[in-house]
Amino acid sequence: MLQEQNTELAGWWNEQSFPGKELFYLNASGEIVLLANNNIKERVIASVTDDNKDTVVKDLTGKFEAVVSKVRELETEWQATDDKTKLAEKIAQLKEYLYTVDALGDFSQPFLLVLGWEHIIHNLTQEIYAAKLKLAELAESLADSDQWKDTAMAFRDIADKWKQTGHIDRNRNDKLWNRIEAARKKFLDRKQVHYEEEEKDMLANMDLKIELVEQAESMAASEEWKKTADAFTRLTEEWKKIGPTHHKKNEELWQRFITAKGAFFDRKREHGSRIQQEHEANYAVKLALVEKAEELKESRNWNATAQAYATLMEDWKKTGRTFQEKGDELWNRFIEAKNHFFEAKKTHFKEIKDNLEDNYQRKKELYERAEQIKNSTRWRETADEMVELMEEWKKIGPVPRSYGDQMWEDFNAARKHFFARKDANRQERKQQFEEEKVYRAAKAKGRVGELELEIKEEEEKIADFKNGLENITPGKKAKELSAHLQQLIIEGGEKIKQLQRQLEQAKNDLKGQKEEPVNHDTSGDVV
Repeated sequence: MLQEQNTELAGWWNEQSFPGKELFYLNASGEIVLLANNNIKERVIASVTDDNKDTVVKDLTGKFEAVVSKVRELETEWQATDDKTKLAEKIAQLKEYLYTVDALGDFSQPFLLVLGWEHIIHNLTQEIYAAKLKLAELAESLADSDQWKDTAMAFRDIADKWKQTGHIDRNRNDKLWNRIEAARKKFLDRKQVHYEEEEKDMLANMDLKIELVEQAESMAASEEWKKTADAFTRLTEEWKKIGPTHHKKNEELWQRFITAKGAFFDRKREHGSRIQQEHEANYAVKLALVEKAEELKESRNWNATAQAYATLMEDWKKTGRTFQEKGDELWNRFIEAKNHFFEAKKTHFKEIKDNLEDNYQRKKELYERAEQIKNSTRWRETADEMVELMEEWKKIGPVPRSYGDQMWEDFNAARKHFFARKDANRQERKQQFEEEKVYRAAKAKGRVGELELEIKEEEEKIADFKNGLENITPGKKAKELSAHLQQLIIEGGEKIKQLQRQLEQAKNDLKGQKEEPVNHDTSGDVV
């Protein structure tokens, strides 16, 4: 009896026609089951018998109108809402509703819409999360800042930007905000400690400046001119290094300091005027010694002239000080004349040996440079430098015979090593370019094939839709189904046009790959 009943229900089921029927099947137990696919979970929608089958189908297909209504209602709200993330909870509720509602109809389209919305919200949420994470990381990077005013403003700016960023799930939102608050609290705690320490520092600075003022006042009557002038310079530098203190007290201490300093330097200027005449007399004596030294500088009587310079040096030491600027000028002239003579003496005895040794050192530097760059991969610059090294080598004269030809052999070997590597690199890069060209052409050809196949699939779909349009069973759903198929045909036609444009571009790309020439730079390397 059960077997007969199942057979009758199966026949009845085959005669049923409603949108989305292909998504359902009737099992042996008389249960209408929603098939599973990538978007839909398999589940039992209803159980039917001979007595209730027509009523159940009618009720469940009618109930699907409510499903469509809910989806359209949320779709309208989706299109009208700027911040899509605010609809995340409603979309999740609609998705759960679609997973549990007992109805018969085309569930594929509602699920595609809901999953598409979920995907968009997921991407938006990830962007918002990334923006909020960036704000949290910025806050943490500012926690140890010593720019108190600017950083406080930066934290306010972070809070303002946070409010404008958008919505994410509460758990991640709270974690990021807690990181910002922790960083802000750390900064504010440090700021408070800083200002407390600054007040202590100002009091300490006042004690240090009082000590400097007392030292300055104790030196105002000193006659140790150089030592005390240096001491005042040191005290002034120390004053500059000491941090700020309360403004009124700072001005009072500074006035005492510069008054003591001014008193000392006034007395020092009076002392300077008294030694002016002594400097003028000493200047005349030293000028005569300089003129004698300049008379002797071209002498080639090496021993006698060397003794004469020693005597002039002793006389210089016995003469007192003169004006600083003029004294330096005279001393420079004296030393220049003396050095001129002794350099000529030195050159006279070492000229030949020095020239040979100098040539050796210069060639050694060229060899060492060639060794340094022989493994370089900066082919053009290094090749130019190798040529310059060779030209410089040719300009340098001979070296001592004791060194032999080994340096030349080593220098030339370094040059040959580099140019051999350069030629090998050029061949390798040429081969790599050819391989890359073949790969790009194959990839472009594959893309053309993919697009042609996709166009063919779309054309087959349109043909199916047109066939379905021509064979619609008359009924109350016929008009709605006809409109739906016509829309699919229009959408398919638009997609084919888009794919054909992409195909034309892909063919042009393939043609460009085949015609692309091989270029070479001036160094011979493949570009």
